[in-house]
Amino acid sequence: MKDLPVDQTDRIVVGVDGSAGSEAALHWAMEYARQVGASLSAVAAWQYPSMYGYSWGYLPSMPDGGNFAISAEKCLEETVARVVKNQNGSTVQVATRSVEGHPAQVLTDAARDARLLVVGTRGHGTFAGVLLGSVSQHCVQHASCPVVVVPQPVATSDPADE
Repeated sequence: MKDLPVDQTDRIVVGVDGSAGSEAALHWAMEYARQVGASLSAVAAWQYPSMYGYSWGYLPSMPDGGNFAISAEKCLEETVARVVKNQNGSTVQVATRSVEGHPAQVLTDAARDARLLVVGTRGHGTFAGVLLGSVSQHCVQHASCPVVVVPQPVATSDPADE
């Protein structure tokens, strides 16, 4: 199928956090954007841990010298580069943006005037999902545009390994 011209007012937002689920979401969003002629915006959210610093003698690890914004931006850029490389010649341009805040709120805000919001899943079970909360569930319930939740790719075993 031939790539369609992009209408800059027709935007798709995709959440990217470096996980396999977000890579699958980005791949899906890129293909969909190509098919419908939409622009694509990949968004990463970052925030300081709620108990940042010393707590009960524990010091959390510090990404990139303690700069969470740089770490999120680096992860976003690496993920987009990896997925673009695997797209086999797609001409969809991906704009990237890293924003401080809770991922669910950042994504719903970023998608406020979008055609579509695309998010991945991390594959947590029901109990873990209840304990951890669910960004994808929040987006589905609160986004002002349609939301596509792309499931995490299923790991397949190689018959040669058996």
